[in-house]
Amino acid sequence: MNGWLALFAAGLLEIAWAMGLKYSDGLTRFWPTAATALAILASFALMAVALKSLPFGTAYAVWTGIGAAGTIVVGMLMFGESADPVRLLCLLLIVAGMIGLKLNSSV
Repeated sequence: MNGWLALFAAGLLEIAWAMGLKYSDGLTRFWPTAATALAILASFALMAVALKSLPFGTAYAVWTGIGAAGTIVVGMLMFGESADPVRLLCLLLIVAGMIGLKLNSSV
C-alpha cells in the first residue's frame, strides 16, 4: 500500500475515533466504545504502514493534522460548533501546513 494513502486513511480513522469518543458517552456505551477502539487500532496500524516509507515527523504531523482539521469540520457540520472567521483561519493554517509538508517531502 502506498504510504501516503495509508496515512490519509489513518487520518480519516482518527476523525472516526474522535467522533466515537463523543458518542461513547465517556466510554459507558458498549457499541460506540467498541467501534472507537477498532478505529484507534486501525488508525495506528495504518500509521505504522505509512511510517515504513514516509519520514516520521512529516507523517505524524500530517496524521494529526488530518485528525484535527477533520474533527473541526465535523464539529461545525454535525454538532453546531462555531465557524467564526478566526476558527476558519486556524483550520486553513492547519491544512496549509499539511500541504506544505507533503510538497516538501521527498517521498
